[in-house]
Amino acid sequence: MLLIFLKRLLQMLGLMALQVLVCNHIHLFGYATPMLYVLFLAYLPLNANRIGSLLWAFVLGLSVDIFSNTFGAAAAALTFAAFVQWPLLQAWAPKESVEDMVPTYQTMGVWNHIRYLAVLATVHHLVFYLLESFSYFHWESLLISVGSSLLLSLVLMLTIDSLRHGK
Repeated sequence: MLLIFLKRLLQMLGLMALQVLVCNHIHLFGYATPMLYVLFLAYLPLNANRIGSLLWAFVLGLSVDIFSNTFGAAAAALTFAAFVQWPLLQAWAPKESVEDMVPTYQTMGVWNHIRYLAVLATVHHLVFYLLESFSYFHWESLLISVGSSLLLSLVLMLTIDSLRHGK
């Protein structure tokens, strides 16, 4: 149990550091900012405690908020994504999968894993940018920010995932 906690803590700290030190300084064309800390949710196993997942997501989001000056948008978006994560994983995980399955290309299949990451990141990005903009007057700019950040985030997430699992 302690080993699992330490592993998740190291993942959380690593993704938070990557987001705060590198990704927050990337703004392609003034719109696209990758948000790779969503990968923390994507790597939670199928049998992860749902309340624990929500707490982990909130703490990670709050940590990113503190260092990014986003006033709770990351905490709210990641917590909402954690709320949606379990039903998504249930929908796309193979029915004969083991209880402690970690979502990867090998365990879910390539297309199911890509869909899982894409929907999870889309939910997070929509909530994040809606809370950050706090206005619907410039919806074109909002859609461009969500779409470009989502595309950049997905490309980097899939790259990290393929490097992590050697495929």
